[in-house]
Amino acid sequence: MKRWLILLAAVLTGCGYNDFQRLDEQAKSAWSEVLNQYQRRADLVPNIVATVKGEAAFEQETLTKVVEARAKATSMQVTPATLNDPQAFQKFQQAQGELSSALSRLMVVSERYPDLKANQGFRDLRVQLEGTENRITVARNNYIKAVQEYNVLARSFPTNLTAMVFNYDPKPSFTVQNEAQISVPPTVDFGKAAAPSAPASATPTR
Repeated sequence: MKRWLILLAAVLTGCGYNDFQRLDEQAKSAWSEVLNQYQRRADLVPNIVATVKGEAAFEQETLTKVVEARAKATSMQVTPATLNDPQAFQKFQQAQGELSSALSRLMVVSERYPDLKANQGFRDLRVQLEGTENRITVARNNYIKAVQEYNVLARSFPTNLTAMVFNYDPKPSFTVQNEAQISVPPTVDFGKAAAPSAPASATPTR
């Protein structure tokens, strides 16, 4: 019996079983960091919204979209199974992308309000948001690399045979299309609606 166990251990080691366990945990750890940074951003939104509301003439539609996007992004339940469900993963990506777009638009529109730009609290929140967006990018890139390493193992011979036996399917990841869509800044036409509180000499900046 002991010999059979030794033989089984040798077979599993040689076929990449241990590598699958290591890379799976690595991917889960990287994903946890992505979620931590997304949560960090979501926690900033209420303070940003409260500060912007202090600007009486601020565009309500822009603010509403941020609130709605945050609600949608935070309402989605993310479990370890999400990492192996392409459709669920895509929906989560889309929700986070919508929040990124809404926040980006809010930051652009805020340039039209001198009083808001001069608000120290808003400036501090903006710096925190920018830092969090950078952390999100780093965390996402680390996850992409972790998933890539796992998927190469799952598709390569002979470890792909181990993947078939133990149902180690390739994991979904952030796609190039997702990255491009999220990274494109929103287009804001300042000529359609002028802020009543902005002085005539103020010119929008991007």
